[in-house]
Amino acid sequence: MDFIFVPYGGYKSRSAQRLKQEDFKMSVVSMKQLLEAGVHFGHQTRRWNPKMSRFIFTERNGIYIIDLQKTVKKVEEAYNFIREVAANGQTILFVGTKKQAQNAIKDEALRCNMFYVNQRWLGGMLTNFRTIQNRVARLKELEKMFEDGTVEQYPKKEVILMKRELDKLEKNLGGIKDMKKLPGCIVVIDSKKEEIAVKEARKLNIPVIATVDTNCDPDVIDFPIPANDDAIRAVKLLASKMADAVLEGRQGQQEEQGEQEVAEDVADEQEVIEESAE
Repeated sequence: MDFIFVPYGGYKSRSAQRLKQEDFKMSVVSMKQLLEAGVHFGHQTRRWNPKMSRFIFTERNGIYIIDLQKTVKKVEEAYNFIREVAANGQTILFVGTKKQAQNAIKDEALRCNMFYVNQRWLGGMLTNFRTIQNRVARLKELEKMFEDGTVEQYPKKEVILMKRELDKLEKNLGGIKDMKKLPGCIVVIDSKKEEIAVKEARKLNIPVIATVDTNCDPDVIDFPIPANDDAIRAVKLLASKMADAVLEGRQGQQEEQGEQEVAEDVADEQEVIEESAE
């Protein structure tokens, strides 16, 4: 691994040393985009976590207004971290099971060729990964049976039960069925709703990037993004930026591999020339 993660405080990385000031000259997301998506609207003032006070700009009509300047900064920090994780060849797991997040989480994870959980977080998805993999194996077994017609050998009533089992497994595990190992980090929409996922990641020292609304605890998140996590447009915008980070990181990885291959070819040619000269 090319970087060492420091829980709840950031990361140290050879690659991260390249993240100079120029990385922040062009904003990952603009204030206008955040405003138009309604990212600044928090919860009612009676439903808040005092630890979020540093991210709150003001209160208006009983609603907390999130400081979008801080959101811009936190999105950039999360973006650059995810980019580095992807550039190091690690995978990213997108998590968002609330209704407002389900479509965006799936769409953006698929767009950047990563994994997702958007229906229900099954306890142990990270901490009991081996058992979950057994269920994934069953999912793939059932898929194969229906694809190659093997299922036709069974009684009709049993086929119906198997189809129900397949549908349930696909619904809950379809987004991670090709995830062979634990992810390099997880991206979460609504850290309060996905509390179990966050706890499992923390237990395994897996970095967590998460949206934190005014009722959340940002201190348990490695890269908190203060934002409205109840508006579909807000969720879509933030999820898309995290997916963009993955794509940029993967592109950088491919370019680096290409440069390395070219350098190796040049070295091989030079060696042949030297041998011929002898």
